[in-house]
Amino acid sequence: MASGLFALLDDIATLMDDVATMTKVSTQKTAGILGDDLAVNAEKASGFSPSRELPVLWAISKGSFINKVIILPLAFLMSAFVPKMVIVVLVLGGLYLAYEGAEKIYEFLFHRKTEKVVVAKQNISAQELLKIEKSKIKSAIITDFILSVEIVIIALGAVVNENLTTQIIVVSIVALIATVGVYSIVALIVRMDDFGFRLIQNSNSKRGFVYNIGLLLTKALPWVIKSLSVIGTLALLLVSGGIFVHNIEQLHHVLEGIPGVLRDFLIGLAVGILCLLVVKLTKSIIPSQKPRTE
Repeated sequence: MASGLFALLDDIATLMDDVATMTKVSTQKTAGILGDDLAVNAEKASGFSPSRELPVLWAISKGSFINKVIILPLAFLMSAFVPKMVIVVLVLGGLYLAYEGAEKIYEFLFHRKTEKVVVAKQNISAQELLKIEKSKIKSAIITDFILSVEIVIIALGAVVNENLTTQIIVVSIVALIATVGVYSIVALIVRMDDFGFRLIQNSNSKRGFVYNIGLLLTKALPWVIKSLSVIGTLALLLVSGGIFVHNIEQLHHVLEGIPGVLRDFLIGLAVGILCLLVVKLTKSIIPSQKPRTE
């Protein structure tokens, strides 16, 4: 009986070791999406009054958790009964990532708008503020759902050849990291300027160390969000390129003579540009087919 217990403990230890290794691999593969998720949510959670930033972020976090509760069982059922579909969905997700990355670059290069100063309404009612808040929360949760699907499928694709138990544990851990980790960092980011302002208020002079740190934090927030956006765009193309290279046989040996990171980026960018052209062409054709009303 003792030997059976030790055998069971040994099996559990082996499973946990495999889970830790596969979780590390899956987290690395989803790092690009997590970066984009972080950038998107930091942008959507900012712009509220200081007293509403954390409640809004908490509402988005709860929505993100519900998204994972919906997505995870569906992903595990797909892996258990139609495992080949994981790769199909993974490649489709890669197409979306490549398109999104290429579109962001296109918008930056050709449709860059000059920044405008938005003057807040002084007499806006509490009801109108609540309506705007709910609208932004809804938009953030929908965006989170799309990104969550990508995160779960990429994580599942990394462990698709493992047994179902390992898949469930690993992908669930990655999904938990994607929710708790990302939104914890977002909370720190959106409160950066408020923390900096408090440091400025509590400093004894305008030349002290505390004052300079506070000033740095208040001025750094817009740059942090912009930097995350750039990093997220690059990550989208790198992740999508990696998906294509590792899951489409015809691309295995393309550009083998260059570093893997550069190859993934170039393939992701090329596919993204192709997807962008298809979408633009489709949008230009569809309106012309609509019957004109007299």
